[in-house]
Amino acid sequence: MSQKDILQTISEFTSIEQALDYFDIGFDSQFINEYRIPLTKRFNGYLILEKPDDWFSARRALKNAYCKIQRGRLDKHTRSACRGCTTCQRR
Repeated sequence: MSQKDILQTISEFTSIEQALDYFDIGFDSQFINEYRIPLTKRFNGYLILEKPDDWFSARRALKNAYCKIQRGRLDKHTRSACRGCTTCQRR
């Protein structure tokens, strides 16, 4: 899949849930309902910063956005582990 194909596919999504399903990323619907706009903005920002070459790089951008929002919810003064993030590689 070329860069234009993946960007076109992403632009056809009407919700962040469609992107998460397409990239086979598990998610919590309550989290999505609460953080839909920040997650979408961060994902689009990652796509602007580095254009995805293929499905895997686009998936990585979405996983990074999801994980960044999840980790931002953690207490910064304790060393707590990332919980609830079904995609986190930092456990």
